[in-house]
Amino acid sequence: MPTLGLIGAGHIGGTLAKLAVDAGYDVVLSNSRGPETLADLVAQLGPKARAATPAEAAAAGDLVVVTIPMKHYKSVPVEPLVGKIVIDTNNYYPGRDGRIPELDSEKTTSSELLQAHLPRSKVVKAFNHIWFEHLKTQGQPAGTKGRRALVIAGDDAEARKRVAGFIDAIGYDVVDVGPLSEGWRYQPDLPAYNIALDVDGMKAALAKAKRRA
Repeated sequence: MPTLGLIGAGHIGGTLAKLAVDAGYDVVLSNSRGPETLADLVAQLGPKARAATPAEAAAAGDLVVVTIPMKHYKSVPVEPLVGKIVIDTNNYYPGRDGRIPELDSEKTTSSELLQAHLPRSKVVKAFNHIWFEHLKTQGQPAGTKGRRALVIAGDDAEARKRVAGFIDAIGYDVVDVGPLSEGWRYQPDLPAYNIALDVDGMKAALAKAKRRA
């Protein structure tokens, strides 16, 4: 099975790690405080999980999740992620992250900023629009009627396909909106954000999204 690397091991990161282990993935976790601070989480996850530095987690992962506050996105290691698929779970919260003018004006999106920081990686925006407690509990087998759908965006079609496969493996259907520039459609405070919908319902919610700026 592939290895999932995680840069960030908070609520979303820890939840994705558990879901990935349950789906048969190996997991390499990291945070900004050092591998030793993840000992309890690794013990809970079992033998398929280990802790490392962010650069080591980036190097180890076939898929690598970046799940840290938006304001720290430039701390993500660049070289170990060259050629890799990077799943970006981040949202822009000005109260936490400070003001980022290009996001306030909607000239770009948070995931496009990460893509610019990682020019030789393949960034896919996902998991930013589901509460971690729901992510933990609402997955269902493929083919289940009314299965919850999650949204992805990314500039590389094969990367989106790979991430969609991971999302399916952990219990969710997928709505693919295409390039990263469409990732604004499921940002906070828009109709597709943090709401349980099946594929048809999610497509309808995405279609209702309107730009703020």
